Amino acid sequence: QVQLVESGGGLVQAGGSLRLSCAASGSIFSINVMGWYRQTPGKQRELVATITGGGASNYADSAKGRFTISREYAKNTVYLEMNSLKPEDTALYYCKAVVSLSYGSPSFQYWGQGTLVTVSS
Repeated sequence: QVQLVESGGGLVQAGGSLRLSCAASGSIFSINVMGWYRQTPGKQRELVATITGGGASNYADSAKGRFTISREYAKNTVYLEMNSLKPEDTALYYCKAVVSLSYGSPSFQYWGQGTLVTVSS
């Protein structure tokens, strides 16, 4: 099995910064895409940013110019640097990884339990 553990959430004032981390562990052969999603009560989970095994990144419009996603491949870890935070960024942030458990096997997606980010005005 694969476990994803997020950290780095917290309370910050508008305009501040936070850095989220997500470490994947378990029976991992390779990780293709890793990404961050967020969800607020009553709304669907939405994409924030993703990064492929080759380092290509993709951002939601709301994250462009303020957030930066990066990976530390040797540690199976993905980061989300969030700057210029706004109250509307308040959400539960989830990490996702698309993982192959062995050579040639299909990939499966795994989710972390989420880390809460609260931005006060």
